[in-house]
Amino acid sequence: MIEYHDKEWGVPVHDDNTLFEFLVLEGAQAGLSWETILNKRVNYRRAFHNFQPGKSRPLREQRRPTSPR
Repeated sequence: MIEYHDKEWGVPVHDDNTLFEFLVLEGAQAGLSWETILNKRVNYRRAFHNFQPGKSRPLREQRRPTSPR
């Protein structure tokens, strides 16, 4: 947690993948502690293809449930 605070928090970011990562983590954090989210960060990286938006988008399309007829 200290490493995150000292090396990432408040540091300007211009990389799209890093911005996407922070967006996903912020959304996941709602109601949880940052420590919990940071402990699961590796799993989020795996689930979101290392936070590459172009690779993550097709996942949503593949998992979209079909509407009942």
